[in-house]
Amino acid sequence: MINNPNKVIVTGGSGFIGTNLISDLLKNNHEVLNIDIIKPRCKSHLDIWCNVDLRNRDELITTIKNFAPTQIYHLGARTDLDSNNIEDYSANTVGVHNLIEACIASKSVKRIIFASSRLVCKIGYQPKSEADYCPTTTYGTSKVLGEQIIRSQTNLPFDWVIVRPTSIWGPWFDIPYRSFFDHIKAHRYVHPGKLVIYKSFGFVGNSVFQLKELMKADYELINKKTFYLGDYQPIEVGSFSKKIAAQFHVSPPLSIPFFGMNLLAKLGDTLCKFGYKNPPLTTFRLNNLTTEMIHDFDEISKVTGPLPFTVDMGINDTITWMLKTKI
Repeated sequence: MINNPNKVIVTGGSGFIGTNLISDLLKNNHEVLNIDIIKPRCKSHLDIWCNVDLRNRDELITTIKNFAPTQIYHLGARTDLDSNNIEDYSANTVGVHNLIEACIASKSVKRIIFASSRLVCKIGYQPKSEADYCPTTTYGTSKVLGEQIIRSQTNLPFDWVIVRPTSIWGPWFDIPYRSFFDHIKAHRYVHPGKLVIYKSFGFVGNSVFQLKELMKADYELINKKTFYLGDYQPIEVGSFSKKIAAQFHVSPPLSIPFFGMNLLAKLGDTLCKFGYKNPPLTTFRLNNLTTEMIHDFDEISKVTGPLPFTVDMGINDTITWMLKTKI
């Protein structure tokens, strides 16, 4: 367990999970520094933001040395699926290597949580071990390389743990899960026929709780291990969409036979070829939607225990935020 755990760096703290994590840490009187090349989403976080690129080794070393944190939540990454060039995702590889060097140089860091991605394996694939990978995107491949960089290090002077967030949603979220809520509110979401689709999703409030519990857990429970972040019980997508609609006070989503959804997805593929960046549906998104995705949370549940938010509580908090926040 970490002593004096009140001085914390969050890389990627301007992102979705990072914004929620920083808000929680500040509320609990931690001294926090956000390292990110993007301006914070939350205006109240501007005074703790440090515009440093993870790929800039020297500047990163200086910044971490000067702040002297005991803990680091490493959430910083390029997370889109827009490129097929692995070099475009160097923040996820070079950035990891630089961070490790900076933490060794600082001599203050006691524990790092490295955020990877569920996309180190394709949707539906069940890995046989922590080092069993099956990525289908360049982003996923970059996260595989990042994990391998971490695991290749020996005798690091700090504890480390890798987390793979599943499909996380909640306040401050963005595409694609913000779009899911927006489409339901605007009556644009349609469910594929009568399909019953179970997914391992996670409300961001529970993810923040899990991250904090991992950070303070006993060494032997977490060191050099990999955990998925998410709610322990999978959700059924159709039921989830109906609950969201009910809290928006709109009619429940309609269902369209799968062959109709497939035609719409192909139309979206065509629009993408002509430069339209974000059609409502593509073949990739339809496959993601209709493929069951269930992860094993037994190991993390042993460390973090019961989660504080139910699905209904998460939906309520998310919709309350959406209605109050212009973003």
